[in-house]
Amino acid sequence: MMNPFLTPSISSKIVFFKFLMFIFVTNLAKRGRELSSALYKNNNKYTLLMSENKKKHFSFTIKKKMEGKLGRVGEIQTPHGKIQTPAFVSVGTKANVKGLTPEMLKDLGAQVVLANTYHLYFQPGDEIVKKAGGFAKMMHWDGPTMTDSGGFQVFSLGEAFGTGVSKVASGEDIIVSERKGYDKSQKFAHIDEEGVTFKSHLDGSMHRFTPEKSMEIQWNLGADMIFAFDECTSPLAPHDYQKEAMERTHRWAERSLKRHNELDRENVQALFGVVQGGRFRDLREESARVLGAMDFDGYGIGGSFNKDDMAEVVAWVNALLPEEKPRHMLGIGEPLDIFMGVENGCDLFDCVSPTRVGRHGRVYTYDGPVQIKNAKFKEDFTPLEKQCQCYTCQNYSRAYLHHLIRSKEILGQTLISLHNLHFMVKLVDDIRISIENGNFEDFKNAFIARYYQKKGVKREENTCDR
Repeated sequence: MMNPFLTPSISSKIVFFKFLMFIFVTNLAKRGRELSSALYKNNNKYTLLMSENKKKHFSFTIKKKMEGKLGRVGEIQTPHGKIQTPAFVSVGTKANVKGLTPEMLKDLGAQVVLANTYHLYFQPGDEIVKKAGGFAKMMHWDGPTMTDSGGFQVFSLGEAFGTGVSKVASGEDIIVSERKGYDKSQKFAHIDEEGVTFKSHLDGSMHRFTPEKSMEIQWNLGADMIFAFDECTSPLAPHDYQKEAMERTHRWAERSLKRHNELDRENVQALFGVVQGGRFRDLREESARVLGAMDFDGYGIGGSFNKDDMAEVVAWVNALLPEEKPRHMLGIGEPLDIFMGVENGCDLFDCVSPTRVGRHGRVYTYDGPVQIKNAKFKEDFTPLEKQCQCYTCQNYSRAYLHHLIRSKEILGQTLISLHNLHFMVKLVDDIRISIENGNFEDFKNAFIARYYQKKGVKREENTCDR
């Protein structure tokens, strides 16, 4: 017969179970404290340190800084390769750089391609792109990639619609606007706190973008680097509206981060926040501080600019953004503006103008842009640029390109687009080399003196709209 004093009672079992639960909860609390130690204070806000996976997939290293300026030489590591910065980003709006194959891009020195979220959402559709393995795989590009958020198209269809003004305005544009105002009654996009409702430019159907939707589309597109959804304002907008739009962009940035983290469990995409605030110093600096405290992998400098003070605006922002993260100057491709952006701390630049103007016969040369349609090139059998090593200049004459463009032959558009993109990629590469060699100022002054020497050669109108 069993001794009753040796038989465990129900109450003793409960006590033992409670003891085990106590040990479990204690260990769990300890693990929680260990996780909490991975938090660090940044501008009075706490940010979770980047995971080991994210460090593995994406990083930015500064290799050399310019003396007395914010400019630097660096290297961005992505899942699909490295980008030496400063770098010019080739724009492939609909998953192709118009008229050029990926092999041509590699040959001319392109490091990274940026596609357009808005346009790929409509054609062929982000779900189809996802099924293809992402836009890079679909277009047969194996290098680093980016997508924008669709925010710029909100600007194009909304605040900018019908104004005749791009994201970059001159002082004269702003004076006229402040005196006369501008008509927004016919705009195709309407913004509210949650997002933007807009009409398709293809068939007039209604669509809705929110920060969450933008993150979902960009996740499907599969780029290495993506941008938070933002509101790009007109340079003509007054301070009150710029402030309203900036604060909305900050709230959208938080929502973009949240949805991105839900989608990207393995941290394969880098997310960039977009600084707004127009041409107003107080707003730009506030935006840089607020977004700089958020856990973004990099930053885009977006929104509207006045040509006359663009350099100041970029300097205000980059003096406050985290130095250890890359900065992308969105939609800027004029040589003078790129020099300004580099010396004030920008690492990446994108613009469609090399191919857009190239398709219409405008050619970039070190002596300034020329129009190949002009009659003086009809019997000019020299290359577009004697010292240029691009495929076009090594194989074809100005006379032949004149003939192709005048005859509206597609080959002419391709050959000039190739040359123009090579010109811009090499220019930014040469700027990087000049920083490494310590002769940036000499290189900048010599280039600008030659490129803008002709009477009437000025900054181009902004043609970077994607």
